Formats: sequence, C-alpha cells, structure tokens
Amino acid sequence: MTRLPLYFFSATVLLACTGVSPVADAQNLDAQRAQLKAVIDNAERGQFDPAQAAALSRHPLYGWVEFANLRRNIDTVSNTQAQDFLKRYNGQAVATSFRNVWLPAVARRQDWPTLLANWTDTSNAGLRCAQLNARQATGKADAQWVSEAQAIWRSTGKSLPDACDPVFAVLDAKGGLSADLRWARIDAAADEQQPAVMRSAARGLPAADLTLANTYAAFVDKPNASALNWPRNERSRRIATDGLAKLAKADPGATEQQLPQYADALQLSAAQRAQVLYQIALWTVASYGPESARRLNAVPESAYDERLHEWRAREALSRGDWPAALTAIRKMGPTQRADSRWRYFEARMLDKTGKRSEAQAAFREAARAATFHGFLAADQLGQNYTLCPWEPNDSAQAQAAVARDPAIVRAMELFKIERAGWAVAEWNDALSRYDNTQRRLAVEVARGNGWFDRAVFSLGKTPDEQRLYSLRFPLHHDDSIRRESARNAIDPAWVAAEIRAESIFNPKARSPANAMGLMQVLPATGAAVAKSIGLTNYGGAASLYDADTNIAIGTAYLRQLMNKYDGLPYVTIAAYNAGPTPTARWQSQRPGFDPDIWIETISYKETREYVARILAFSVIYDWRLNGDALPVTDRMNGRLQVKRKTFACAANADKGGD
Repeated sequence: MTRLPLYFFSATVLLACTGVSPVADAQNLDAQRAQLKAVIDNAERGQFDPAQAAALSRHPLYGWVEFANLRRNIDTVSNTQAQDFLKRYNGQAVATSFRNVWLPAVARRQDWPTLLANWTDTSNAGLRCAQLNARQATGKADAQWVSEAQAIWRSTGKSLPDACDPVFAVLDAKGGLSADLRWARIDAAADEQQPAVMRSAARGLPAADLTLANTYAAFVDKPNASALNWPRNERSRRIATDGLAKLAKADPGATEQQLPQYADALQLSAAQRAQVLYQIALWTVASYGPESARRLNAVPESAYDERLHEWRAREALSRGDWPAALTAIRKMGPTQRADSRWRYFEARMLDKTGKRSEAQAAFREAARAATFHGFLAADQLGQNYTLCPWEPNDSAQAQAAVARDPAIVRAMELFKIERAGWAVAEWNDALSRYDNTQRRLAVEVARGNGWFDRAVFSLGKTPDEQRLYSLRFPLHHDDSIRRESARNAIDPAWVAAEIRAESIFNPKARSPANAMGLMQVLPATGAAVAKSIGLTNYGGAASLYDADTNIAIGTAYLRQLMNKYDGLPYVTIAAYNAGPTPTARWQSQRPGFDPDIWIETISYKETREYVARILAFSVIYDWRLNGDALPVTDRMNGRLQVKRKTFACAANADKGGD
C-alpha cells in the first residue's frame, strides 16, 4: 500500500463530520494562520476585535481565541459567560484550561455556590482549599470536610497556598488541629528543611511546646548549642539530623566538627549519624575537596545509595586510583553495575589494573548498548557498533485516523502559531485516550508538522520505542548543517547532535537564560560571532530564530571554541554547555587525563551527562546522515580522517537511550 506523506494529514479538520476536502481544509488553515495569531495576540493585549474574530468562528482553534479574550478579563467574566463556554467546549483541553483560571477568580470574589457547582477534582492545593472554603461558607463543614482539611495539612512539609490559611483557621477553631497534627507538620517541615513552615505550624501549641518548636526551627535554620539541652527523644534526634544535614550542604567541614557533640548529647542512632555523614561526604565530593576519600569512607555501607556509589567511583577516578575505582564500582548494586556506563568503567579499571581478559568480557557486555559508553566499549574491542532500529510499517489509514483527531488538529495548529503550552494541553488530552500504536502515530503526525520534540517526550514507554531512531533523532535543515559544517571544518553529525540536545530542532526555542533558536545561542554571543565571521544579514537577537542564521552562528562558535581548546571536541562540548570558567577549572584539576575519564569526572551533573549525550547523539546522526559513523573515541579527540564504523544489530542488544 502506498504510504501517504504525513503532512497530508496534519491540517485536516473534522473530515468525518464536514465532508470537506482535506486539501481545502489544509489550505484554509494555512491561509488563516497569520490572522488567527494576530487575533489571539490582540485579545491578550486587551484589543479584542469581535468582527475580526467572527471571521474565524469556524476555525478549530476558535475556542482558544475565546479563551484568550476571557482570560484577559477573568475577574469580570460573568457566570453565564463562563458556563456557556464550559458547555460548548466540554471535554476539550480548552475547557480545562479555562476552568483552571476561572475557578480561582470565582474563589477571589467568594462566589461559593458557583465554585461548588463547577468543581472538578484536582491535585492543585490552592483550588482544593478554595473548595473547602466554599463548603465551609455554605454550611457544609462536616466530618468529611475536617478529614479533607487535615489531609491537606499533613500532605507536605512545604509551604501551602494562601487560600489554605482560612481553612486551617476554621479547622483549628473546630478543634481539628491537635498538638499531634501540629507536631506532624513540624516534623515534615524539618525533613524538608523549611524552618519558616515549622514556625507557622507551631502557632497554637501550648507555650512550652511553642518555645521548643521555635528552638527546633532555629536549629534547622542554623545549628546552635541549644540542641545540647533538648529533650532526649526521637523528635529531637530527627530534627537535629535534619538541621545538620542542611548545614552539610553549605559547610561540610563545620558539620563534621559539630556532629560528635550533638550525636553524643542526643544519642543519635547509627542511621541518623550515617544520614549526616552521607551529606557531609556528598557535598565534599561534589567539588572533589581534599577530604573526599576520607569522608566517603566514613559513611557506612548501609547508607550508600546509587548517587553516592557513583560519586565514590568518580572520586577514585579523579585521583587516578584505578584499584579504588574498581572496588567502588563492584560495591554497586547489580542493576546499577550492569548499566553500560559502569560496565564500561569496570572494564576500563580491569584493563588498567592488568586484568585484560576480564576487561574484554566486561567490554563485550557494555558494547551491547547503543549509548556513549556502549560505543566506547565497542571501540575498545575494535568491533562495529550495535544499533537495532525499528521502523514500523503502519498503514496510511491508521495515520490518517490519528491525524483527523480534532485534538491533534488543534495541537498541530497551536504549535504552528507558537502557542506551545496550549498545544501540549491538546496533545496530552489526545494521548490520554490513545494506545501505544496511536501514540506512536501521533508522534509521526507531529514530526510531519515539524514538532519534533514530541518523539522525545512521548516515546520510550516500551523497550521497542527506544529503537525508533528516525523519530527520536529527527533531521531537519540538513543542507544548512552540511554547508556550515564544511565551512567551519566541523563534523555535521556533531552539529545535528547539538541541535537535538539544545532545541530538538525547534527554531523558536528560547531558554530561561535567553538562549535562542536551534543551537540555543545567547544574543551577546550571536552578535559577537556574527561580527567575527562577517555575517552581513544579522539583524540582532531576532535573527537567531532564523534556522540558517542560527546554524551559521552556532557552528562558527563551535569552531571558535575548538580553536581555543586545542581542537578537542569533548572539552569544547563541555565549554559550550558550562562556559569557560568551570571548564578551565576541570582542565587544571585533571590535566592529561584520558578523555573518557575526564568526562566522567566533570563535577556538574548536567555537563557531564551533556557531553556524553552529544557524543552518543553524534554517532546516531552520523548513521542517519551517512549510514556509518566516525568512531566515538576518534570523534571526541577531533580525529576525522580515520576508518569509519558500520552498524549491526546483535541478537542480545540493549535498547538505545537518550
């Protein structure tokens, strides 16, 4: 059967209901997109034009046009308007979005009957408290009300919304906030290291208990000698442990000095001492302080978890102590040790300690995975890479059925007018009704519309989905990638990998730090690089949203960093993510280290994983671009003129990961 192109289905509007030609519908949506965007933008600025909007009344996104206008004036929306909107869009994501902004407005004006009449269950604590306020104000604060209010009180040790304050005041007046409940919240807040919440929860305790609770809160805020005179009970021990664990994050040395006196005075249990020792070790080794090994060894084995196991191995690697690193890896649990990362490093340490035959067996296990460390293991063995792509042969009818789903139609159109949050709401609504096949087909529809990140966020729920490499590793703007890579003597697979990691091929991406476009370039960097390469068509920060301009600047910036870092891509990748200052520190701390070990001992988790991810993605993009790949060991060292690797699917291969 001929497989129709995905974009054919992407803009189809309710064909089963309207009988209108899909091509005509797609043309109408394309023609109306700019007008639709303008109407919504104007509504949000308070310049809603009813006549202009009326021309879009049959558009599938008209509900979002209304939503934009109503949200702008949410405190003056009448109940009649609101309920009419909810009725007309019942069951759609736009109704849920509207209810989530309207009900708080109803609560603000204390229209309790309306709130109760339109209430739907939610995990939002502020709305749950608003509903309890409504029930109390309408004489429905019964035993169930008390139980629900107490459940919210106990639900967290963190701060709750202001709407909960009157609920707790009524609960207290009804005798529903016993001393035990107050202490339970104080304990939970101490565990969350929230002294302000501890003080708030303590109000209403008898005077002596209130004084003690405030003393506890002061200790969690900053440990002090008052704890030496606390009651010798389990609560005092728990709160002392919480306070010392909090101090360890800021000053592990001071915590180590103070721990013995509090442990002895309050008779902390072995587990409580271990909890503090864990934090002391963690926050020391996180910056590879000189006391790292000693403090790690002071933590009882029973207190180790996967996080600290990793840091113990990493700390030994940072000192070049190969036997200690091997011992640390072998103390990991079986699941963690079997991960390709640690299987690879176990093999490396075996090799470095002269156990070559054992190392070979471990390398073979690691090489089954299509990951950075799996590829490194294959390089050690001199074998080709394992990759087992899955390309389902779905029917055109099945794809068309998903593409016709009105929620998917709306999601695609919202994405195209850069309303990502609304688009995701529609997307999630659709996927909530889908089975695995429909979910995968929806991702294909999204890809056909240029919405590539849906493959990253919506796939991976089954092992086979990890093997959907064509979906999970989209390739777009490949002409620009090849051109600018050649111009800057950069491997195009690396550029594609950077785009995948930075923006998932969304040219309009913008980070909280104001990095912009495909390669997430900061405006200051963009201006400087554009000037240095003589990019005459650069028109300021907005130019970074142009795909060709962004790729030109981002690729040139990679070349500039490569020149700065002696042509070493693995150091360049670290600097691209973390900046020059930490990169210089890592270089000075571990000069001459093998690249794989240097990467693993980067102290920033984000950057450590970023470098490994980019290098793994580069291999997969090499496969997508060329069908074979530069060996990752040569790639990270900047060696391009070497024998390339082919790919094979081993019978016992592991799934690939992001």
